[in-house]
Amino acid sequence: MISQRLKLGSPSPWATMPSPLAVLELLKPITWFPPMWAYGCGLISAGVPLAGSWTVAVAGMLLAGPMVCGTSQAVNDWFDRHVDALNEPGRPIPSGRMPGRWGLYIAVFWTVASLILAAALGLIALAAAACGLILAWAYSAPPLRLKRNGWWGNSAVALCYEGLPWVTAVAVLTSALPDWRTMAIAMLYSVGAHGIMTLNDFKSIDGDRQMGVGSIPVRLGPDRAARLACAVMAVPQTAAAVLLMLWGAPVIGGIVIGLVLVQLVLMVRLLGNPRQLAPWYNATGVSLYVLGMLASAFALSRSGVLP
Repeated sequence: MISQRLKLGSPSPWATMPSPLAVLELLKPITWFPPMWAYGCGLISAGVPLAGSWTVAVAGMLLAGPMVCGTSQAVNDWFDRHVDALNEPGRPIPSGRMPGRWGLYIAVFWTVASLILAAALGLIALAAAACGLILAWAYSAPPLRLKRNGWWGNSAVALCYEGLPWVTAVAVLTSALPDWRTMAIAMLYSVGAHGIMTLNDFKSIDGDRQMGVGSIPVRLGPDRAARLACAVMAVPQTAAAVLLMLWGAPVIGGIVIGLVLVQLVLMVRLLGNPRQLAPWYNATGVSLYVLGMLASAFALSRSGVLP
């Protein structure tokens, strides 16, 4: 059954077109939130009034979410179609709702469309989008297929989800690279997102193990991987809070510390049964994580509390 669903090479690629709903599911809208949120944090941290720049701000968020992130999801689903047949057989490609090579065609088209939109936003946006798209293809496609190694793959996704859109937003809005403080906070939250990516891999441990995908839960086992993910999430946030306090933002630094403390309480429960509770933590603890990002962005804003 699965092999029939994955059979490629129909006589004409136009003979059976996927439905718009299947295309939307392929692009996985739920994953657009992290890079769009990070881009929004970048806009805030730039400290520049958005009056007169709303078009650029909205276009940038579309680029970060539906376009570049959407491309990464299409690329991943195409090159993971055999893994998804085991882990998520209801996805558009293994279920047959995305027939033939349509998954690949959409990934290529969305890549080109993303570059066109990025070019309209300027050279900085184009360079950032190109970097994100290269990492998206490298993550899923051979010969690199970074996702075969959870250390490299999670690092690429974390950078594309958090640091890259944050820095890009500042650069597009101000026509200059962010200062070192903004870069430091953006990179710390990128490091923390590596732990979030590790928890996200818990849902596919069995299929990854069968298909030779070396995710961190597969490499370390669920318990050790969960402990590592918690440490990787907590330490960078704590470092960001300490830096904010040292830079003259004790209130916001304290807020970030408070959010970390609540996460630590949730982590204790997570570690009791990580395979079952990883989705629960992604819905609770990660929400606190992104609130800390927002608070940090306000502290970094030149119109905010920092001198």
